[in-house]
Amino acid sequence: MTRAANTSKPLLLVPTTLRGLALRNRIVVSPMCQYASQDGAPTDWHLVHLGKFALGGAGIVFCEETAVEERGRKTYGCAGIYADRHVEAYRRITDFIRGAGAACGIQLGHAGRKASCGPPWTNFRPLTPEDAAAGMPPWRGVSASALPAKPGALDPHALDDSGIEAVIQSWRLAAQRSVDAGFDICEIHGAHGYLIHQFLSPLANRRTDAWGGDLQGRMRLALCIAEQVREAWPNDRPVFFRVSAIDGNGGAWDMDDTVTLARALRQRGVDVITCSSGGINGPLNMAVVPRVPGYQVPYAERVRREAAVATCAVGLITEPAQAEQILQDGQADLIALARELMVDPNWPVRAGRELGLAGYLDLLPDDYAWWLKRREDIRALSGPG
Repeated sequence: MTRAANTSKPLLLVPTTLRGLALRNRIVVSPMCQYASQDGAPTDWHLVHLGKFALGGAGIVFCEETAVEERGRKTYGCAGIYADRHVEAYRRITDFIRGAGAACGIQLGHAGRKASCGPPWTNFRPLTPEDAAAGMPPWRGVSASALPAKPGALDPHALDDSGIEAVIQSWRLAAQRSVDAGFDICEIHGAHGYLIHQFLSPLANRRTDAWGGDLQGRMRLALCIAEQVREAWPNDRPVFFRVSAIDGNGGAWDMDDTVTLARALRQRGVDVITCSSGGINGPLNMAVVPRVPGYQVPYAERVRREAAVATCAVGLITEPAQAEQILQDGQADLIALARELMVDPNWPVRAGRELGLAGYLDLLPDDYAWWLKRREDIRALSGPG
């Protein structure tokens, strides 16, 4: 990554470049699944949900995890880009995000054995015959091995060689559709217990063939997908990869494995590693490590240092000074937020104000900034009384 020579600005808000993509700052809106898609396609909900973050001044706005296959969705409400009909629906959103000054990203994923369930407020309850009677029949997911994600879930189909190749090609096709849909950045979702993570972790991958066994075998799917996505993605646009840096409770994937994977991904043209954690042994909210502010930042720091690749830090980063310090200390290159932005979509403006950025209101559209600057001028003329 590069940044402008103007070092008087906080690092968080200095423009930077990834490959040929110019970013107005280092604030990233993490993918946030909305469970509001219709047959995989985004709706007006997504336009408003994502659009407000672009209006609020973020540098990158990611759409939610988006399935590369229909069977790769977690729920019936999950997003997808597995059909050409999805492209136009996303283009409406990407045009708006870019028009508001942000770069737009898509996270491509596949639920694998975590498919066929209800939304998170049901604790991802496996679908039942009662759901089928309501028009939402369960479907069988796929995975590295025929091991269910949780009690009560259907045993997934263990992919054979031809099935693995078809899945890899589904990522390539999804990346091509994402380019057509106007996305600037593609993130491969290899975390949170989804299909790629299921191949990476020996807790879910019991294979003894070339797609399992030792670390190199278990990494093979991730690396093949990265190669296909990088080849399909324009050379002047970046590719990210999200990894669960550690499995968490009872896990078998650790930071040494993550560093090895990150090095191999960098060699295949991946530009940024987003460092998350957990998910292989249960729901996404399982207690993998203590949930303290910045609890996943050390993962990003180690990957950045030892794998010589740019990283994105995520995980209870809520305060501008906290985000700025992470960058100043060289722990990461980008700062990602999610739930804090739900509370305050204009968080970048707040960050600019608190970090002393002159002209912080310029992060907003002119339609907003003009009125707010006028209010500030009136306040200054009025004085403290």
